[in-house]
Amino acid sequence: MDGELIDMLKTQSPEGIEELRRRFGALIRYVIDPILPDGRDAEECASDVYVKIWRAAPRLDRERPLRPFITAVARNAALDRARRKRAEEELDEGIASGETPEEEYLRREQMETLKKAVEGLGASDRRLIYRKYYYRQSTAQIAAELGMTERAVEGKLYRAKRKLREAMGGETDG
Repeated sequence: MDGELIDMLKTQSPEGIEELRRRFGALIRYVIDPILPDGRDAEECASDVYVKIWRAAPRLDRERPLRPFITAVARNAALDRARRKRAEEELDEGIASGETPEEEYLRREQMETLKKAVEGLGASDRRLIYRKYYYRQSTAQIAAELGMTERAVEGKLYRAKRKLREAMGGETDG
């Protein structure tokens, strides 16, 4: 089914973008909205996502599902917009936010270590960490979608973060 949509996008058919909106518009907003709570920013970002997908269409493989690609494009576009907005606010306040090369290197190393630690978690813990910190979903949203209480989600997140801290060689508070 995605293959037909990819073909429409590759031929730059106007029906292709409409079908993309119809089938994946809710997913795009689902990913963007927690990152960009301002409705205008989210709407502009969603438009950017459609343009990015439209431009990427010639490189899409009709045999691969679109959902993971669209999710990644939407998330990255929302995070980029949030970063730009934050940087603009910092500039307006006169705050310099540059990193030295050493700080950037250390930050990247920490990110690699964290990524490996997250991969070492069990599937349910990993899913919770991704929802909360990668997709920036609220505890209430996670709880509602997983059929849990907010308190249960917070408890599981607390234990998952403790496992991550241990895996990264940090101290635990337990």
